[in-house]
Amino acid sequence: MRPVNLVPHEQRRHTPSDGSGKGAHAALGVLALLLAMVVAYVLTANTVTERQNKTEAARVEADRLEAKAAQKGDFTDFAAIAQTRVQSVAGVAASRFDWERFMRELARVMPAGSWLQTADASMTGDTASTVTSAAPAPAAASTTTATGAPSANLVGCTPDQSDTARMMVRLRQLHRVEDVELGSSGKEQSTDQAGIESCGANYQFNLIVKFSPALPAGEAPRGEARVPASLGGGS
Repeated sequence: MRPVNLVPHEQRRHTPSDGSGKGAHAALGVLALLLAMVVAYVLTANTVTERQNKTEAARVEADRLEAKAAQKGDFTDFAAIAQTRVQSVAGVAASRFDWERFMRELARVMPAGSWLQTADASMTGDTASTVTSAAPAPAAASTTTATGAPSANLVGCTPDQSDTARMMVRLRQLHRVEDVELGSSGKEQSTDQAGIESCGANYQFNLIVKFSPALPAGEAPRGEARVPASLGGGS
């Protein structure tokens, strides 16, 4: 016998059909998909913003480093110029010769009654001095060849031949002097009065003084702690 439901139709409990369940699942799937898309969009937007911020920070840092590099470049150029100038000054100082000191020492070693007519000096040893007096031609002129070291050509007058020899011995003891050569030494055949142009009755000498190309290890004369003020040293 078939059972009969006596409850009124409007009061009966509703039982979902198969069709209504599928629709609910589909709606939930759509909502889940939308939520996933929203989350992906937010994450992507955050990533893009973060990368833009990093890019801007990197640009600012690059500008700062570029400015710093430019400042260091200017300093490097200045340092190079300063170094070049220091080297130039050092080169000039190394090639400088204290001619003033040599003349002070020369004044102390020249024999009494002697004087200079001409003095020619060179840092490269290329000196030439021509005597303007009436001395014989072979003994009157002397030309030194370039040796690469400082030298001086001294022409003057002295009362006696022995004074010339004494002067040569003394000159060899001067600061930086390596050798003294005799170009000539003789008496003039002239009746002119003794002076710059003529030695008169005196003897005329022609000496070539050669100096060391480099400064010696000891600046002070032997037996002294410092160079005397009279020879160009400190007081």
